[in-house]
Amino acid sequence: MTTPTGPALIGVDEAQARLLADVVALPVEDAPFSAALGRILARDVAAILTQPPFAASAMDGYAVRYADLPGPWRLTGTSAAGRRFTGSVGAGDAVRILTGAPLPAGADTVVVQEDVARDGDALALTGDGPPRRGAHIRPAGLDFTAGTVIARGSDRVTPARIGVAAAGGHSSLPVHRRPRVALLATGDELVSPGATPGPDAIVSSNGVMLAALLGPYADVIDGGIVADTVDALAAAIGAHDVDVIVTIGGASVGDHDLVVPVLTRLGAQIDFWKIALRPGKPMLSGRLGGTRIVGLPGNPVSAFICATLFVMPLLKALGGDRAPVPTFTMLPTAVDLPANGPRRDYLRARLSSGTVSPFTRQDSAMLHALADSNVLIVREANASILAAGALVPCIALDTISSVA
Repeated sequence: MTTPTGPALIGVDEAQARLLADVVALPVEDAPFSAALGRILARDVAAILTQPPFAASAMDGYAVRYADLPGPWRLTGTSAAGRRFTGSVGAGDAVRILTGAPLPAGADTVVVQEDVARDGDALALTGDGPPRRGAHIRPAGLDFTAGTVIARGSDRVTPARIGVAAAGGHSSLPVHRRPRVALLATGDELVSPGATPGPDAIVSSNGVMLAALLGPYADVIDGGIVADTVDALAAAIGAHDVDVIVTIGGASVGDHDLVVPVLTRLGAQIDFWKIALRPGKPMLSGRLGGTRIVGLPGNPVSAFICATLFVMPLLKALGGDRAPVPTFTMLPTAVDLPANGPRRDYLRARLSSGTVSPFTRQDSAMLHALADSNVLIVREANASILAAGALVPCIALDTISSVA
């Protein structure tokens, strides 16, 4: 990587490819189930136990020998979950059995209780009875046996995968370490959320918004608001031992845009700076030693979209995700879309009743429309007019942050 000599624009696809080209997943750790959800398995997980560990009844009824049908039988005991019948089922015997209970020795079939009339210890068949030998029995190993691979390396840990791992004898899972990321919001005009802004100030919404967006994929440190001075920004960048530092604001070319000069002074290598997208053109990517640097625009919508397109995929890749880039879904537009300019455009939009409608105002400082959006409509550079009903590529937005 080299420090750029000018603000040459590169395309979104190229920027994503360059950002992710040399990413290596972070080291492996065994995480308890409570900390593993949403993370990526680093290797295959094989069952230690067999599930179920014994032949068990799938219904409430009576365990019998199929050869003794159609009965009658004499009741000789009970097998309940956690308390098996320790005897054996012989000719003409029946054992009361409850769902999940071990099948007694000698029995090979369960008669459901609705098909039996009981008088004391005497049982008589009153219904159709079991259709075959082995009816209503879950054999040992029906789900899996010891040694079976129950989750694959590169799978995302879901609640169901946690369940199968627990049933298979595990209490933790081998996952890639979560990335550590620090967020640094720059700007003398900013005040913290909840504070009363002065006449020339605004509330810093980006830090808390991006912490919520990125939190499912990383351990996020909100580094707060950094003053617009070279020394303050340099100190803030140097204060965090993390995998990724995300600066917010100050990445353009104004008098108070200090991210590039400070990174250059610190010896960082800047890979690219300025991307042909809207909103979010002034975004950069670089390295400072072993730490990756992503500089986001300060406008809230630009920051959110760039974080979705670049920071989130970077964190996913560091966490072991092999397909971290957001994918397109083709959806019909509810309205005509005008021709687009020379940059790829990401329009805040609402998917409703199967069609997508962009919001009328797309200013990059307007968070209200972003909060009401559930998709981004993607308009390629120099795209022509698109009539209502035509399919347009869209990216789904997490209206509630998740690891789907």
